[in-house]
Amino acid sequence: MKIKHWFISIVAFAVLVMFDQWTKWLAVIKLKGNTPFVLLDGVFEFYYFENHGAAFGVLQNKRILLIIVTSIILIGILWMFAKIPNTKKYLPMKIVAVVVAAGAVGNFIDRICNGYVVDFLYFKWINFPIFNVADCYVVVSMVTMILLSFFYYKDEDFEVLKKSHKN
Repeated sequence: MKIKHWFISIVAFAVLVMFDQWTKWLAVIKLKGNTPFVLLDGVFEFYYFENHGAAFGVLQNKRILLIIVTSIILIGILWMFAKIPNTKKYLPMKIVAVVVAAGAVGNFIDRICNGYVVDFLYFKWINFPIFNVADCYVVVSMVTMILLSFFYYKDEDFEVLKKSHKN
């Protein structure tokens, strides 16, 4: 049963990373060097941007630091994923781990291969920082984990995780 969980998780992870990379490839071939593609005038557009930092433009040109931090985070996610029980109760937590890891790897690939992350989703209406699909994975999974922590899991559920970490 455990092998089945790992297999499904790896396939889901790979599909999510491939989708992120595909959307970035489309952004490069369709948007780079061109004017933004306006979806809703004044509201939302596809706008090519090369982000040399992290979220919201922090740590600009700190590529090596971002690669090291991402590597440490990915090791932590993998370790946590291995410790989460393979039960229906903890399935949402496993899904969150897969999605956040896919987001981290999607941007990690860009940093390794390009030296920057390709961003292309822009909410012009609120002048929100330009982002990408991998960023969406990370934000949605983290919001989901917060909601799960407040409304789905109880303190005892986290005690089970603490005990499994000691083994």
